[in-house]
Amino acid sequence: MKNGKTAAGTQRWKCQNCGASSVRKRQDVTRRHQLTLFLTWLLGKLSQAETDGASGREFRRSTAWCWDVVPQLGPVTTTHKQILVDGIWIGEWCLLIAVTESLEVLGWQWSGGETTAAWSALFERIPAPEVVVCDGGTGIASAVRRSWPTTKVQRCIFHVQMNVRRHLTMNPRSDAARRLRKLSLSLSKVLTAEDAIQWRLKLEAWWQAYGHLTTERSTDGRARWFTHDRLRKAWLLLAKLSRDGTLFTYIQHGNARTTSPLEGGINNGIRYVLRSHRGMTEPHMKRAAEWFLTLHEIPLERAHEMITAAPAALETPIDLPVIKPQAEHPEVSLYDNSVSAEEGLWSRSGWAGRS
Repeated sequence: MKNGKTAAGTQRWKCQNCGASSVRKRQDVTRRHQLTLFLTWLLGKLSQAETDGASGREFRRSTAWCWDVVPQLGPVTTTHKQILVDGIWIGEWCLLIAVTESLEVLGWQWSGGETTAAWSALFERIPAPEVVVCDGGTGIASAVRRSWPTTKVQRCIFHVQMNVRRHLTMNPRSDAARRLRKLSLSLSKVLTAEDAIQWRLKLEAWWQAYGHLTTERSTDGRARWFTHDRLRKAWLLLAKLSRDGTLFTYIQHGNARTTSPLEGGINNGIRYVLRSHRGMTEPHMKRAAEWFLTLHEIPLERAHEMITAAPAALETPIDLPVIKPQAEHPEVSLYDNSVSAEEGLWSRSGWAGRS
């Protein structure tokens, strides 16, 4: 029967048999509130204690089921002109991400590395764009040819310059290396087709002047190696990209030249979430990254639609363990190699074991 209302205005009910008074609880409302509180903490910088205003123990207990909710986005049906792709390592897992030019998250894929199979699994869920901008990681080129055969590739100019710097260092010693590094830095100034032609002519002029250095070999009588191996690698990188036509795709198609928007907007946001909650296990770090990508596209209110994917922990009764009855007179060993409480080998509780 009705028994008044609480201070919050909720109807109170009283049992006519035992006289107990309580309110009717709605598990769906409780779960929505708990998930909202959980995501507010997960994507924010406050601690668990600061989020629930207590010690945080009750927060962890009530929101433990939220880790089992699997966030996901709907299928991609729109064809985009350009797509930016990149991978970020989280623990021992690599998260492959695909976004549009406006940083709209299209999908992601977990893998053990940037392999062709992993990239293909991501690309097959997205309609083929006109241009894909990538950093040239392993497996991307073959995956694009397999899944998007008509899509053009734009190699990230910034990553090309970083790769050349890794081979030649920031302060090369030889004149050939200094000129080649300067040529790689001038890629940022190429804006028109005429600029691209002039850059290719300068690269060919460098080869005419210093190309012989890339073929010189040294030997110790047993093994042979390229004398200027780093210079050779830097040259081969620029020559191959120029020959494949993946350096200046943006001149014809007007796409982005780098993957910096993806790395600075999405990847950096994931790293911020993981830094704010150091100490999470690897599965929890993966789930945090998935929630960041999901809530980047949908409002927090729509996240409640994914609660059905979580196990019904609040409604499922707890299975108590079966305790077998002990014998009335258990056998006591008078002499053997086992330990006993009298020897002080058991772990004590309370104040020095007195409680």
